[in-house]
Amino acid sequence: MTNSSKIKVYQEVLEQIRLFIEEHELSEGDRLPSERELADQLGASRSSVREALRAIELLGLIETKHGEGTFLRTYRPYHSVELLATFVLRQPKTKEELLDVRQILEQQCIIRVMDHISSEDIDDLIEQLVTIDEQEVHEFIFKQLFSIVGNELLSKIWYLINNFSQASYRIIKSKSEYVRLLSFIKNKDIPNALSVLEHLYFDHD
Repeated sequence: MTNSSKIKVYQEVLEQIRLFIEEHELSEGDRLPSERELADQLGASRSSVREALRAIELLGLIETKHGEGTFLRTYRPYHSVELLATFVLRQPKTKEELLDVRQILEQQCIIRVMDHISSEDIDDLIEQLVTIDEQEVHEFIFKQLFSIVGNELLSKIWYLINNFSQASYRIIKSKSEYVRLLSFIKNKDIPNALSVLEHLYFDHD
């Protein structure tokens, strides 16, 4: 399945969950449709639905209990942002703007994380890069940086935009570029850190 197909399944599953929650007035702990039911409704394979549900679970919307099913988790204000995104982000004009928004969010993340990150955090991230596939490095680094910033809503918005934008634009650069980025963050060097990010986007391999 192509990346664009995976994104489409992800969107459709979220839409079905939104409709099911609204129509059945579900609250925390209520059960959602099974993988099989969702697969039948969407005309998708169960494996595709399962993969999409895992992504949705990472957003904190649902919880999957082995052998029991999928359940609605505690509702939080940012969940409405996630559900709304399934419709806003699928618009053609919006898709063209996703990359700009993602870069702006990552710029702000770099600036803000300098007030929160420690030298030990940086060293740990650099050490972990050894085990990360080069195709996953960009997402891995910024997922960790957003987590350290500590703004959950900002992290969720970035996560959604990153997921949608990767279908057409995935940054794949040498790990050494990210070591440079982390080194500048460690030294609180905002201009050079932002310059590396600019290079990652506009000198794309």
